[in-house]
Amino acid sequence: MEPAQIMSQTESSNVPYDLLIVGGGVNGAGIARDATGRGASVLLVEQDDLASYTSSASTKLIHGGLRYLEYYEFRLVREALMERERLLKMAPHIIWPMRFVLPHSKLVRPAWMLRAGLFLYDHLASNMTLPKSRGIDFRTHSSGRALKPEYTKGFVYSDGWVQDSRLVVLNAIDAAQRGADIRTRTRLVAASRVNGLWEATLEDRTTGATSTVRARALVNAAGPWVARLLADTLKVPNSKSVRLVKGSHIVVPRVFEGPQAYIFQNPDKRIVFAIPYEQDFTLIGTTDIPWEQEPGKVAIAADEISYLCESVNRYFRATVKESDVVWSYAGLRPLYDDASANASAVTRDYVLDLDTQNGAPLLSIFGGKITTYRKLAEHALEKLAPVLPAVAGQSWTANEVLPGGDIGEGGFTAALDRLRRAAPWLPEGLAWRLMRNYGSRAYEIIGEATSLAEMGLLPGGDLGTREIDYLITHEWARTAEDVLWRRSKLGLHINDAAKAGVETYMRQKLG
Repeated sequence: MEPAQIMSQTESSNVPYDLLIVGGGVNGAGIARDATGRGASVLLVEQDDLASYTSSASTKLIHGGLRYLEYYEFRLVREALMERERLLKMAPHIIWPMRFVLPHSKLVRPAWMLRAGLFLYDHLASNMTLPKSRGIDFRTHSSGRALKPEYTKGFVYSDGWVQDSRLVVLNAIDAAQRGADIRTRTRLVAASRVNGLWEATLEDRTTGATSTVRARALVNAAGPWVARLLADTLKVPNSKSVRLVKGSHIVVPRVFEGPQAYIFQNPDKRIVFAIPYEQDFTLIGTTDIPWEQEPGKVAIAADEISYLCESVNRYFRATVKESDVVWSYAGLRPLYDDASANASAVTRDYVLDLDTQNGAPLLSIFGGKITTYRKLAEHALEKLAPVLPAVAGQSWTANEVLPGGDIGEGGFTAALDRLRRAAPWLPEGLAWRLMRNYGSRAYEIIGEATSLAEMGLLPGGDLGTREIDYLITHEWARTAEDVLWRRSKLGLHINDAAKAGVETYMRQKLG
């Protein structure tokens, strides 16, 4: 059944859902996938598009969090490192290994501390398959060519990279294929406990229509809105709170050659990444700015741009200027408030709060990070299982690939070769992008097409109507922004006229 066309039998027959999930970020989508796979009936509602907020505004790393060791977050780092290995196998089309170069600066942490931290990082998880860390001499190592000559020694270690918003969408697709009802641009207006169930009023933000659904349990995965949902919408008191921290990133034309990324230490003890991005660019981030205002869309500030430029200019030979920025993005990280004075020191671990005092269970999620979303979903259902038998089945997601992840033997390179043999008329760049974004599902987009013309390419790029139709039908895309910035990053590669063409086509297609 196509996700965009799902009509809930549960709602039409007035049978309650087992689980109503509020929030279409990575945690909500991950819980929906896991719960549906255990046989539960699930409704997920998201007030905007999937991954509209925090889950599309990350540094896009699947990592253990090397710097978290400094705050003694050993359990979190170990869990994240173990999840890194699982995710690399679950979604090899959108997640891949990357080597990170860490120059030693005498102004920050001593070399022995870095060496000890990397040793722990290499050995905290027993299932590590990536190359381990080692010391390097920048006077002879190729990664040293981009660095200023005063940096002569450093380290290199392994982590992973992810197309973050696509990770969310793939979890939602899998959940929908297993029977979940996924509703984007749908807001929870009100909910209360009635006769042992949650009775919820939903608003379709496109039409303004409202509807009522019932559920045996409710999951509050609203991210930055988690506390507000509890207090204002559900009227449920709770002693826990989130600490909102704004993280901003800039994208500039490529600063260095090679597939490696860099991790730089700043005098304020923060770290900043410089990462190869979308082939032609370098992604630089992130900042940690306490956010005291209401949650919502946020943007980078001028002083953050200056900070990120200064951070990389301390290390790179090439100078990055504010005027080089071609795109920026910012998001709010909803961290569990552990009362740390320093925003950078606030725990990245998650806390699950279960409220069963007045009947129908309510599970609220505080904190979390994209790398551990799958494990968080397992823990969430373990917590709900004693009061919600529908989710008490075996955990199953650790070894099941996400949609498109079944790319076959030989990894991504071999899968790309097979695609190019199957469709030799595809330009090299388009074939690469289709395999990177969709994996084995690239063949569904190509379908019966036997030429580039049959892909329906719009002027000004390699995006065609076949691909847009696929995104509308299978991935809940409703606007040009959904397509150009969350389902892909084509917004970086095409001009304004081409973007307008995408918008016009989608308006016509969707009426």
